[in-house]
Amino acid sequence: MVYIDENIWDFDLQQALEQVSAQRREYALRYRHERDQRLCIAAYRLLMRAMKLEYGIDEAPEFIYDENGKPLLKGYPDIHFSLSHCHEAVACAVSDHPVGIDIETTEHYSIEVARRVMNDDEIRQIEASAQPEVTFTQLWTKKESLFKLTGDDLDGNTAQMLDKADNYRFETVIHPRYIYTVCSTTTPDKKH
Repeated sequence: MVYIDENIWDFDLQQALEQVSAQRREYALRYRHERDQRLCIAAYRLLMRAMKLEYGIDEAPEFIYDENGKPLLKGYPDIHFSLSHCHEAVACAVSDHPVGIDIETTEHYSIEVARRVMNDDEIRQIEASAQPEVTFTQLWTKKESLFKLTGDDLDGNTAQMLDKADNYRFETVIHPRYIYTVCSTTTPDKKH
């Protein structure tokens, strides 16, 4: 299930900091700017909401991390989640199988950046698009959501990330201000 929240300024930050785990509060307060603190807390609050609605869990979750640094829910090994945020919104995906989500603001893209992170076919696709910034963001969110699902950056070869993505399902939603992609396994019992 996917949860999106665009209202990062519509809650009392101090009150929200008291409602999250000490681990998340400490993490959020490492950010210097209020916007970043709010994004961090808003994404976590989405996770709390998802856990309550999907699994009936009321407690504020704590994270543990695998060998790649991917966060997992302490005490709930069968619940998978992914968090993401951009300047416009926060996103959370929860599932009974591995999942990744990425949300990005749709902005002007740089061809120089695209050449570093996209392969030749993807560059052609972007350049042929009537909306190259949308096409770039779609491709980027696919790559990021795959990375968040697997925790594997293919040895830093971002340009080739999607070449072997046949075993994954991508669902992309285009909103006027942002794009998000959810990546999941094509078969729920696939192990990573």
